Amino acid sequence: MRILVVEDEVKINNVITKRLQKEGYSVDSCYDGEEATDYLNVGEFDAVILDIMMPKKDGLSVLREMRAKGNDTPVLLLTAKDAVQDRVAGLDSGAEDYLVKPFAFEELLARIRVIIRKSAGNSTNTITVGDLVLDTNAKTVQRAGKDISLTAKEYDLLEYLMINKGIVLSREKIENHIWNFDYSGGTNVIDVYILYLRKKIDAPFPKKLIHTVKGKGYVIKEEQDA
Repeated sequence: MRILVVEDEVKINNVITKRLQKEGYSVDSCYDGEEATDYLNVGEFDAVILDIMMPKKDGLSVLREMRAKGNDTPVLLLTAKDAVQDRVAGLDSGAEDYLVKPFAFEELLARIRVIIRKSAGNSTNTITVGDLVLDTNAKTVQRAGKDISLTAKEYDLLEYLMINKGIVLSREKIENHIWNFDYSGGTNVIDVYILYLRKKIDAPFPKKLIHTVKGKGYVIKEEQDA
C-alpha cells in the first residue's frame, strides 16, 4: 500500500517515513502544501498523512482542493492544535481522522489501517477471498488454514488485490499503488510478482484465485466467478 506523508518538520517527516517503510508501506514524502498538491496530481495513494500547519499552502487547503477535484483518498490530519474547532474544521473539510502531536506511533499505524480499511469497505482487519484469509493487522496470510509466508512486496501486492477483490486492476494501477516515485525497476515487475504469488497462493490448491484478464490486467476472485 502506498502512502503520502506531508509534514514540514524534517525530523518528524523522516521518522514517520522510515517507520512506515519498516512496516512494509511504500512511501513518498514532501514538506509543504504545494509539493503535496503536485504529488497528488500525478500519483495514486491509498492514504495521505497530512500536517495542517505548513508553508506555502496549509493542510486544510490541500485537503479541500483534493475533495473538490473528486480525490477521495483517505486523509489522516496531523496537528499540534487540540482545540475542538480545529478538529471540527479538519473533519468538515473531508478528513477521515485526526491525530494530535505528539502521538504514539502505534496509534498512527492503527489509525492508518482503519482509514484504509474503511475506504475499501471492510469492517474488520481480515479480508477473505474463498478460503484465502489476509489479516491486515498481523500481516499474515492463510489459505485453507495453512500459513503462507510472503515477502514484503508479495504481501503488498496480495493485499492490494484482495482489497479490490473482483475488480480487474491494470499493471499500471498496481505499480502506482505498490511502488513509490523512486522506483526504477523493469517493466515486467508486476508479472514477476504475480508469478511469485501464484506459486504460493494458487499452485498448491485446486481452486485458482488469481486470474489474468487479457489486455487488461489481473483480478483476484473465486474461480467459479471467473
